[in-house]
Amino acid sequence: MTRRIEKFREMNPNELEIRHRELSEQIFRLRFQLSSGQSEGLKKLREAKRDLARVNTLMRQAQLSRSEGAPVQSRSASAPAKSRLQRASQGKG
Repeated sequence: MTRRIEKFREMNPNELEIRHRELSEQIFRLRFQLSSGQSEGLKKLREAKRDLARVNTLMRQAQLSRSEGAPVQSRSASAPAKSRLQRASQGKG
């Protein structure tokens, strides 16, 4: 699975947009096939959905990094955010 995301990370933003369109069209075609009774594409549909989610994530990360001017860290690398309840109990609500 990590190899797949690395392949997408190597793409530039234009390539990601192209891949996004291709995956969206592929998902549409596979859904149509499934609704017409051709169930061979179920595994392909799942993979295409996961790939589309990966592409969407990378596109969003790039968008956020452009708007903030700093690289985006993953959640696991950053400190966990305090919940609203914790802030309220500290008087910072």
